[in-house]
Amino acid sequence: MLMVQDVDLTPNPHALKFILNEKLLNYESRQYSSREEAENDPFAKGIFQIPGVVSVFYMDKFVTIEKSKDTSWGQIQRPFINFLKDFDKSLIPAEKEIEMSDQESNELLKKINELLDQKVRPALAGDGGGLEVLGVEGYTVKIRYQGACGSCPSSISGTLMAIEGLLKRDINPAIQVIPA
Repeated sequence: MLMVQDVDLTPNPHALKFILNEKLLNYESRQYSSREEAENDPFAKGIFQIPGVVSVFYMDKFVTIEKSKDTSWGQIQRPFINFLKDFDKSLIPAEKEIEMSDQESNELLKKINELLDQKVRPALAGDGGGLEVLGVEGYTVKIRYQGACGSCPSSISGTLMAIEGLLKRDINPAIQVIPA
């Protein structure tokens, strides 16, 4: 039975990170910004049934829920805990096999992802979020924040500049990072 072991605050005042007692996914992360996007994922779809939920991000052993500004956490936490108790974890869609696309085999993209895996993604996951590299065009890296980071004010400016600075320093000074 899925249960919440801990709840962490995130830098986003409208998002909480719920740490669970069991792994949900081994290597993927899943981000849904609407009920419609979550239609084919019974886990996320069920969370969206809770009034006030505006986004769901989950990976490993945690779920980050973002609520609407006019909803209190008291209206979400108890229904979420009850949902977890009754949810059959086997209904979570299977993870896709990891395949290297031409883009992923690109050496620059590989270096960028390795650096992000080592120095950035663990910190973002600690705050209930994630980061997806959507592509590299020349030296411009396009990223999308996930989970609590998706609408957090600090991810738009501070974190973006820090990531760009790290990539410039450790990979290539010509790199620019833009949000999706």
